[in-house]
Amino acid sequence: MLRHGRAEDAKPGASDSARKLTAVGRAEVKQVLERARRAGVVPSLILSSPYVRAIESAEIAAKILGYAGTIIRTDALVPISAPRRIWDEIRSRQTESQILLAGHEPLLSQLVAYLLSAPTLQVAVRPATLIRIDVDHFGAEPQGILHWVLPPAFAAE
Repeated sequence: MLRHGRAEDAKPGASDSARKLTAVGRAEVKQVLERARRAGVVPSLILSSPYVRAIESAEIAAKILGYAGTIIRTDALVPISAPRRIWDEIRSRQTESQILLAGHEPLLSQLVAYLLSAPTLQVAVRPATLIRIDVDHFGAEPQGILHWVLPPAFAAE
């Protein structure tokens, strides 16, 4: 899962969903995804929140990771969604080998805890952070395994 990069401040009267990535946000997302590419990350599907900053992050991921498919926008990844909705999206796509999710806080922190079957786990997913959790069984409740967390500071060479 990928939290979008740093976004511009909300403008008075503008929708939160319209906020775009800043130049720093774009650079951090690129840095993290270039490191992920070198580590062999190759998504077979990209799902994104429909918010502009998440879509921009997903588009950067598609370009850097060589994803030629369509980025699927889903309301399951908006900030106020629930981890269970994302799990249902994942379960409906069991034939995919690697799904990249582009979304927001606080949802992604909640999703990490949910996928790891650790409801009391406290996680802070910083902007432009990529997290790998593997799920091999698609039962009613997930039982994921955390493999790594890659924040921008660790992606720097």
